[in-house]
Amino acid sequence: MSMTILTVDDSRTMRDMLRLALVQAGFDVLQAEDGVHGLEVLDIERPDVIVTDINMPRMDGFGFIEGVRSDDRHRAIPILVLTTESDDDKKARARRAGATGWIVKPFDPVKLVDAIRRVAA
Repeated sequence: MSMTILTVDDSRTMRDMLRLALVQAGFDVLQAEDGVHGLEVLDIERPDVIVTDINMPRMDGFGFIEGVRSDDRHRAIPILVLTTESDDDKKARARRAGATGWIVKPFDPVKLVDAIRRVAA
């Protein structure tokens, strides 16, 4: 059975790169273009893992992670942050919000897939 991954990123290019890497690895992929859209997708879908950016319009990754974690249905879904940010304060803030892990862009598709498989296990 294949896993479903929700990617949340405002960059169409990044969403396309993520979709390509994840589909090639055998995952089903859902996509959202910001945190608000991500929460809307979660109202109707149940992904196994979420990969989210931090810097997005309407609702950033921190708000999105907090929104996911505030809903009992989604509390256990692993959330990987994929961002250009590498600031320790932001990493700590993401962990406090409920993030499972942190990957810095540009991402290595093999390492991303490995990280997803690790947190989903």
